[in-house]
Amino acid sequence: MRIYEYSFGEILHSLRTTKGISIEALSQGICSEDDLILFEKEKKFPTLEQLDQLTERLNLDLTYFFEMASKNKQNYFVAVQELINKYKRERNYKAIYEIVYREEENPSFQHTSLKQFLLWHKGICIYYLENNTDKAMKFLYQAIELTNSKRKDFSEREIEILNSIGLILYENKDFQNAKITLNSALASLEKLPNIVDDRVVLKVLFSLSQVLSELGSFEESLQYSKKGISHCINKELLYLFAEFHYQTGENYIKLEEIEKGKNYIEESIKILKLQGNEIFAQIFQEELEKLLSRC
Repeated sequence: MRIYEYSFGEILHSLRTTKGISIEALSQGICSEDDLILFEKEKKFPTLEQLDQLTERLNLDLTYFFEMASKNKQNYFVAVQELINKYKRERNYKAIYEIVYREEENPSFQHTSLKQFLLWHKGICIYYLENNTDKAMKFLYQAIELTNSKRKDFSEREIEILNSIGLILYENKDFQNAKITLNSALASLEKLPNIVDDRVVLKVLFSLSQVLSELGSFEESLQYSKKGISHCINKELLYLFAEFHYQTGENYIKLEEIEKGKNYIEESIKILKLQGNEIFAQIFQEELEKLLSRC
């Protein structure tokens, strides 16, 4: 989604002036004053992150702004899905659940694809907010069955939902069923003639690599973690790039190839630092020290 699909400049100006906020005050720490003026004139367009910060400063919910600014329903649907994905990256499940709760009663969201998207994220939220695995699984499988009652030859969206199921099984230490689920997801991916979002491939590869490592299948796990690195390089993606390096390094260390494993994990830390992710860089450093202390 591109922000220029929305008529937002006049609304942004109206909200700012109605609330009596100056250009200087609204733009501070988010963008330059000149940028804000151009945003309001629709001669330049903010990123989604900038727009989120602007609406927060205006004491508005981002979805409310999109609802006002959207030229048509289709744009609003895209905006809601992108906002949910943003909150998912931030692991803000409470915010996701609030959106799902509001929109699942919206008649416009009863289209199968949109309903499936909401059910999928409702299941995720129930797992993380209520710690109710059975209830979460019910919604996740219900989401799949909306478009695939036979649970065979899964689509790209259905594979993403399967990956969510696999991750919940993994977190519940049900590694064998997680492996079965993720292998099914990977097999379906390999049958697809085209893949729209290459991150789906990376998600499944990483999840499967984690599960196999927990099962003690380090060499098999290594195949998938290294395949993930290659996929990131070939598709010019940084998504999970550091994580695949860490997983590869952990597998090598557990296979007693200590130096090789150490090099991969140190590389993962460098990648995280280049991305400005100092928190995870520190976590990876601590995990490396724990792994080496057990050797």
